Amino acid sequence: MTRRDTTTLSAKFQISIPKAVREAKRWRAGQVFAFIPKGEGMLLVPVPRREQLAGLARGASTIDYRDRSDRV
Repeated sequence: MTRRDTTTLSAKFQISIPKAVREAKRWRAGQVFAFIPKGEGMLLVPVPRREQLAGLARGASTIDYRDRSDRV
């Protein structure tokens, strides 16, 4: 990561994502993100829209599927 790819937390606790990162990841204004704690750091992960999840499990096999009631 270069110095240009860093940012500062503002007095209003806001962070601006550097343009190079936004363009590389194709992130847009208004996109929703989740913060996931990871050790001493934090992962910033875009939350997919419902339309993006359509067909995600298409073709998944239910053979040998264990339900919560099957667990010991």
